[in-house]
Amino acid sequence: MEELRLLSTTAILGYGFAQSAFEAGLARNPHLIGADGGSSDPGPYYLASGESFTSRMATKRDMKIMLEAAVPRGIPVIVSTCGGAGGTPHLQMMVEITKEIAREAGLSFKLAVIHSELPKDVLIEHVNAGKTRPLYGLQDMTAELVDEAVRVVGAMGPEPYIAALDAGVQVILSGRSTDPAPWAAMAIRAGFSPELGWYAGKMLECGAEPALPKREGCLLATLRKDHVELEPMHPDQACTPRSVAYFALHENSSPIHHHEPGGMLDTSECSFEAVTERAVRVSGMRWKPAPYTIKLEGVAARGHRVITLCATRDPVLQAQMDRYLARSREIVEEKASAFGAPPDTYSLDFRVYGQNGVMGVREPLSSDARHPHETAIVAEVVAEDRETAKAVLAIARTTILHSEFPGRLCKEGNMAIPFSPSDLDLGQVYRFSICHLLEPENALALFPIDYENIGDRHASH
Repeated sequence: MEELRLLSTTAILGYGFAQSAFEAGLARNPHLIGADGGSSDPGPYYLASGESFTSRMATKRDMKIMLEAAVPRGIPVIVSTCGGAGGTPHLQMMVEITKEIAREAGLSFKLAVIHSELPKDVLIEHVNAGKTRPLYGLQDMTAELVDEAVRVVGAMGPEPYIAALDAGVQVILSGRSTDPAPWAAMAIRAGFSPELGWYAGKMLECGAEPALPKREGCLLATLRKDHVELEPMHPDQACTPRSVAYFALHENSSPIHHHEPGGMLDTSECSFEAVTERAVRVSGMRWKPAPYTIKLEGVAARGHRVITLCATRDPVLQAQMDRYLARSREIVEEKASAFGAPPDTYSLDFRVYGQNGVMGVREPLSSDARHPHETAIVAEVVAEDRETAKAVLAIARTTILHSEFPGRLCKEGNMAIPFSPSDLDLGQVYRFSICHLLEPENALALFPIDYENIGDRHASH
């Protein structure tokens, strides 16, 4: 192909996009319509729980627009890292939404579902074979670390997407994936160089984020022989050399080196040229092959979390807040130990914020970052079990609400509490326990693909 057009609808499926921007992109006859479906940014809870951090209603709205436009035109649709985190329950949610849309709209297509949640026995085999290594200074991966994990996913590269496209699939739903991989897959399969495909993917992974101003638009990437051209589809947005170059820094420890399965995208010699008032041409990127690895993301249970929210406008207390909270912590430790919860059985944190949260629109004073007129506090307790967490938090809440401090004038509570019940049970809390690299047998080995024909004109198999 001499030209490949890729349309990204949104930063994350369920975040929404302007219908007019999508229609403008559709008018450019894209060869692929896609969206990233998730991220690890919201933390470990969603991967562990199997829940999505975007609503089902909003996700269905976005997917419905994409499918109803793409399927009749024969345009492939890809959603990667489905359901927010890419585990099996997240993937199943997207399969249900997709089938629901197909039934309601009378659509027929071949569907591929690419799995990325990894069985523990397979992971332990790779650990025992010395095929894993840690990232970010973590400990080596062990069988014990695998056993305690609630869920582990691997971030696939482009090869599973290429395999699905080669099988004649029109709609692909995948588990955890590196964000640029689906776009790179389409480009590499069409005969474009890896560097063009990976760079286009890097730009497309977050919808119209490389454009200004920030809004719910869509981004079109056009690949030609030696460059990638980027243009937002919303008429109020524009890509500039600066905005595009800036976005290359997104979610990356290096400004110029982007590590992906099988290699590294080097942008150190990229040039950026404004070809119109709204479009930018990028060239000069390079791809450097490397041993093939995939990133693992795993989560383990940490305990039970409860919090309370409160705030104060007392200037005497605010002037000594650090000392007051330190003394409150000592009181909590003493009282909690008395009923069987010593400090090593829980963690207690006070998060202090300054906002207009006490009086809202009736606040007569303007906030001053140097001399705030109010302070909001989130008290958080995490313990191994729910009852211990609740008991310690109740003591912490009472302590900061009623304790004395030098110069205290008020004779009632020190804090305003906005909610009843005052103590909010957030349930099980998790931590990222596995952030490691794994050397697979091959690029497809850990990512099985299920195929199904959807619609009245097909029989499932």
